[in-house]
Amino acid sequence: MANPIWIMTSAFDQLNLDQTIEKATEIGVQGLDLCVFRKDGTRDDFVATHLDYESFGPDQAKALIEKFNGAQLRLSIGAFENLIGGDPMHRLKNQNHLLKLIRMAYLLGGDENDVKVGTFVGYNHELGNEEGGFEKNLLEYQRIFGPIIRYANDLGVTVLYENCPMEGWRSSGFTGTYNNLTGVLAARKIMYELVPERNHGEIYDPSHDVWQHTDPVEVIKNTDISRLKRIHVKSTRNNPDPFWGNMYPMQQIPAEWAEKLRIHSSTNSWDRHQYEATLPGFGLGDSMDWRAFCSILKERGFSGPFEIENEAKLSKQTGKMGAIVQGCKAAVQNLAPLLWELTDEGWCYPTREHHPLQEFDRKAISLVTMDDIL
Repeated sequence: MANPIWIMTSAFDQLNLDQTIEKATEIGVQGLDLCVFRKDGTRDDFVATHLDYESFGPDQAKALIEKFNGAQLRLSIGAFENLIGGDPMHRLKNQNHLLKLIRMAYLLGGDENDVKVGTFVGYNHELGNEEGGFEKNLLEYQRIFGPIIRYANDLGVTVLYENCPMEGWRSSGFTGTYNNLTGVLAARKIMYELVPERNHGEIYDPSHDVWQHTDPVEVIKNTDISRLKRIHVKSTRNNPDPFWGNMYPMQQIPAEWAEKLRIHSSTNSWDRHQYEATLPGFGLGDSMDWRAFCSILKERGFSGPFEIENEAKLSKQTGKMGAIVQGCKAAVQNLAPLLWELTDEGWCYPTREHHPLQEFDRKAISLVTMDDIL
């Protein structure tokens, strides 16, 4: 079975949905993971809102399925925020927004259409600063996500956690950069023990482990493959640093110290680890063996989509649509021999593998909030 290649739509925040679908067709992918972030959220990095979540009902779901079938694309939805920590007001808004997305996924067919909902878990630093803080965060996850996952289970919807540590979510004046509970495999293993339902799993992005000097191949060997539903296509080029090393984050020091001693220091919350975001096959070599990674996934029977999450410095970070599309095209061509069949036209995704989204006559259901399910 050939794995499809999708695009996460955060790279196309400059475009509306129809324009993004046009770009997906031009690039030659088989699906889109639609970003549906809160419009009043606190994030301003790599976010987009490609669906109207406030007025989404059965009619909008039917029209969306027709639109995607017309373009021969599949879809999922997601928003990635802190759901167990941070400002209490936004924390609750993030939780309630996830419940909206689960309802939307249900209207789109949920697991019957492989429409999953992507999210972060986040991290509560008030708890984390206490002794036993990691365990306390896991228990807070259980308290919040247990009811959410059971609600999603009732609707036939699967929720997926992405493994980015969100290293820039706190001021660089703080020592640590671990800001999302799902950033390590150990946490994810414990999470499934604490909330044993089968309708939650993982979106695995190997780049986050690469800059933490962890081999993604070994992570996949130890992953419950039945929980793994999506792969994010993103990589990094690790840059050795003689002053700070490559284990702990670069710290913030007074500018006069840095200037006098010629030591570079953190100037913003996202520059603390020594790597550059890349896309496989575009502009720079990276610090990952994609052939070995794809091989272990095939060996373990992973059949889900590879989703291009374009945050590359030479592509998305240029702000130029031409470079954004170019980077996505390069990633597709780089992965094609690893995932697709060889034909007279080269390595191509077999059209027989495409299955249109099913249309369901799903009735409108009321919105729920955390007050309703806790």
